This record gives sequence, structure tokens and C-alpha cells, in this order.
Amino acid sequence: MHHANHHYGHSHILARYCGMPEPLHPPRIQGYLQHGWNIGDGLAPGTPYVSGARLLVWSEETRRRSWSQGRRNVVVVGAPFAYLVEMTPPPTDPGEGTIFYPFHGWEGQQVHGDHQRLIDEVQATETGPITACLYWNEYRMRAVRNLYESAGFRVICHGYRGFWWRDHNRDFLVGQLAEIRRHRRVVSNRLCSAIWYGLLAGREAAVYGDPMVLDNADMTFGGEPRLHRQWPELYGRETDFATCHQIARAQLGADELAGPDELRKLLGWPKEGYV
Repeated sequence: MHHANHHYGHSHILARYCGMPEPLHPPRIQGYLQHGWNIGDGLAPGTPYVSGARLLVWSEETRRRSWSQGRRNVVVVGAPFAYLVEMTPPPTDPGEGTIFYPFHGWEGQQVHGDHQRLIDEVQATETGPITACLYWNEYRMRAVRNLYESAGFRVICHGYRGFWWRDHNRDFLVGQLAEIRRHRRVVSNRLCSAIWYGLLAGREAAVYGDPMVLDNADMTFGGEPRLHRQWPELYGRETDFATCHQIARAQLGADELAGPDELRKLLGWPKEGYV
């Protein structure tokens, strides 16, 4: 089982959807499960990947891009977050305020930009209480956290996504969905998974502000300039929810989710028991 299949509690969510008991470790997924939204072939840049292994992607669009890169054993299963939304009853209230996801770095790459400038722009745009959700990488940087706290933002972190089978937060997406639903809007300075998640969860979403720069960014698939060109509907301080919601459903494969028995088969899981 590729260690990235555990990221963000993905394998745990899919096991729960398939009606399996809550084990410490879910069954071994037979293949590589796309672990984040991207504009490439479903694999994160530089991901160790066994040629010919099954690639389980979120959407038909990603499957087509993967096919264009020469991959043939590619199957659309839908995003784990979409399965989580299906399993979680919607709230009865519309939420309040805004949750802001600043663009982030990770173990291998750091992000460079002016957080104070972003804070000022978000404060000038949003109404109601503002939550800044920092990725673990920035959350552990006291200087960055202090900027958001000093601005009066509620500062949170969804936790660590895990790495090499260690320190996984199996409830990462469960907590993220709960936080998104307590807010009316989801915004970021980059088009990212959180924006699509917010829309699928029924919240308004927008992308604006300095997109910042990532160390040694991989521009193979077009990078930030392509995001603007391909998904202009998401950019600006105000967006059309109905239009963006439909785009989000396509990006997350929300209309292509498998039933429990079919998903077990796609993941290489037995009808009963574990492997």
C-alpha cells in the first residue's frame, strides 16, 4: 500500500464508506490513490510510482490527462472527501463568516510571500468572523501564526496529513468538513482542494490575493497561470455559487462515486475481511 493512500485519512474514509469496521489500519489499497487535487495526471510531482500499477484518480478530467501522459491503468473513483460528504448529514444553518486557507509549503518545498499583505486584503474583503486555517507546515512557524493571531483571526490547523505510514490524522477531512460547514465562505489565494471542498459542502468560495511562490515549483502542467486560464469562474472576491458548485462536482468526481461493493472491487478489497 503506497504510504500516500493514508494521507488525510483517505483510506479510513473509504473503508467506512464500504461498511468496514474501524480498524487501526484499513485494508491495503491495490494501487495509488490520488491524494490531492492537482492539474496533472493525479500523481504528485516526484511521487515514487511502480509503472503499470493502478492509478485511482478523482475525476474523468484527471483520467484523460493521465492517459495523455501514457498511463493506461487509470480508474476514476472520486475524491474521498466526496464520499465523506455523502456520509455526513448536512447542517441546518448556513454558517457564519469566512475560513481562509493561505497557500502553503510542505516538507520538500517552502512558500514565499507577504502574509501581512494577504491578511490586510482578506480583512478588507470579508465580513463576519474570520478563521485562518494554516497548513501544519506554516502552523508550526510561530512568526507566521503570530501575524494571523495579531490580526484577530481565529487560527486553526487541521493536523498533519501523515508521511511514510506515520503520524496520520485519520480524522483530518472529518474535521475539515466540520470547519468548512461552520462558515459561510471559503477563500484562498490559490485554487486548491479546500476551495473545491467548500463548494461541494455547499459554501460560497472565492480565490483572490497574491498567490505567493513555491520553491522550485513544477511548471510541467502550467502552474498558477493555467489555473487562471482554465478556471476563471473561481477568481475574484465574489463568484457565482451555482456555476462554481458544478465545476467542483466535476473536479471531485462527485457524480461518479461508486457504490460500496463496486468501490471495494476498484480498491482491490475483499468482500469480507482484510488483506
